[in-house]
Amino acid sequence: MSTHSLNLRGVISEAKCIINAHSRHFLALSVLFLLPLSFSIIVYPFLSHPTSILSSYNRVLLAQVPPADKFIPVLYALFVLVFSLFASASITYSTFHGFYGRPVKFVSSMKSILFSFLPLLVTVSIAALFVGVVCLGVGFIAWLSFNGLLLLGFEIDYDGLFVMLSATLIAVLLIGLVVYVLAEWHLVNVIAVVESQWGFAPLKRSSHLMKGMKKVGISMIVLFGLGLGLMSFSCLMLVPYIFSCFRLVPNSAGWIDRAFLIFICIVQAGIMTLWMLYAAASNVVLFMYCKALHGELAFEIAQEFSREYVCLPFDDGKVPRVVYVA
Repeated sequence: MSTHSLNLRGVISEAKCIINAHSRHFLALSVLFLLPLSFSIIVYPFLSHPTSILSSYNRVLLAQVPPADKFIPVLYALFVLVFSLFASASITYSTFHGFYGRPVKFVSSMKSILFSFLPLLVTVSIAALFVGVVCLGVGFIAWLSFNGLLLLGFEIDYDGLFVMLSATLIAVLLIGLVVYVLAEWHLVNVIAVVESQWGFAPLKRSSHLMKGMKKVGISMIVLFGLGLGLMSFSCLMLVPYIFSCFRLVPNSAGWIDRAFLIFICIVQAGIMTLWMLYAAASNVVLFMYCKALHGELAFEIAQEFSREYVCLPFDDGKVPRVVYVA
């Protein structure tokens, strides 16, 4: 009998087992909601700043790219918000039922979006507002500190070492504070979908469940968040450079550039889609592990299977998996 302990490796391993057990189902959800998100991350910089990105390697394409409109950032933000909530609701619902070994149906996952969209929207908006207030608060305190030094008669060289070190310290402090808050509320999306809570209730509930599991939550934030950020940045920075290297024959290499661009975008979008899928599924598994750590899972399992452990009867009929507190 194989087991998974309450750590990052165990969370990802369990998420992988659930995804593999219902691979077609999660593939359909990924194509519907996550793949458009991935392509939008790649395409948006080209739409918002076509001149600065494309002129460095292919001026001919500038005539084919429409100028950035002032509404594009707003439309893009709405697109990302809606598809992110759709993906979060459907994948969370499917992973939660897959964890218990229940049948995972596509229609049921789609219906879960209708019931979870508004709770998710309200909860995410409150969390984002609070994080924004924290960032503004740190910035305001830093502004007051610098102005206080000026009022006391100190001369500040804004190009000097003191300002650079202070800015670095403030940035590190702000990043650490934001990561800690995100770790506290790492389960809000799952709680809003699974437990049908919304508003401040999921924030409080997530903070309670994450006690003793913050290291795992922070590790997941760094792993999936930093990974997605690096992939997005690499696509933005490396694709123009690669294309400039490919323009060895200016009169005949245009089709090679475009074909290579399409290939890079497809590969990059596929990797980011898989990355986001594992991030969403891992959040659900972490939610279940947190409940197990707080002694809430045994009673539910007793109701579900009349046993004291989590047994996942996957489709392949292989060895069952057990969640235990290490």
